[in-house]
Amino acid sequence: MQTGISTASLFVRKPTEDALEFLSKNNVQTAEVFLESFCEYTLDFGKKLKAVKGGIDVHSVHTLTTQFEPQLYSINERAKADSFALLDLTMSAAEEFGAKYYTFHGGARFKKTPIKLDFERVGKITQDIIDVCAKHNVTLAYENVHWGYYNYIGFFTELKKRTPLLKATFDIKQARQSGIFYGDYISEMGEDLVTAHLSDIDENGKMCLPGKGITDFTDVFKRLSDVGFNGALLIEAYQSDYKEYSELFESLEFISELADKIIK
Repeated sequence: MQTGISTASLFVRKPTEDALEFLSKNNVQTAEVFLESFCEYTLDFGKKLKAVKGGIDVHSVHTLTTQFEPQLYSINERAKADSFALLDLTMSAAEEFGAKYYTFHGGARFKKTPIKLDFERVGKITQDIIDVCAKHNVTLAYENVHWGYYNYIGFFTELKKRTPLLKATFDIKQARQSGIFYGDYISEMGEDLVTAHLSDIDENGKMCLPGKGITDFTDVFKRLSDVGFNGALLIEAYQSDYKEYSELFESLEFISELADKIIK
């Protein structure tokens, strides 16, 4: 098990390369690299990150919301082809700076009308995505996202039947926003869970850093331990969730000490 911070926690405050270097220089052991726009989905940018990352272990790579991921499932062949080209470039960058997993939002559910997924089609395309990632020594990890395909219990189970190599990313914030108990997501992901995004909320429901709110992280970590979790616990916060950088490192110390007692 590893603990660390996503560069997404420094979004807007620092550009990606400065954020990664900053975390490394402050002795953060593990990070997720959050790529912020199209100019960062390149091999050259991957080389820039490799040059500044120092001794930090890059566990995973993440991209910005809906810039190309939903279009990987598009019925428009040109949009789909362009998105797969961007995926390949992004994974070449990820391979360069050493990311092992790709935290993936996946398809989007923007319309309010119910949709019935064709799991044979979704499974086939997801396998194609897995294959592109594997070409660059990266493993796909589907994330639960309140506006995405994986916003209900059962999606991952159905998709996994068709994509045996698929892994999972658990996001406690997204579980809250989906209105689904976090333990249900952890149970479904089970032994395929490789990354956990951690945040907290205060008594008014406002997001804050882990350890600063009311979330029972003892219970969260026990549930992760019960499914054999041996991945990375990563703080993923918004810029408004804290004031001073020191608060980030205090939160990291909190989750590291607690997880070390519970997750074996």
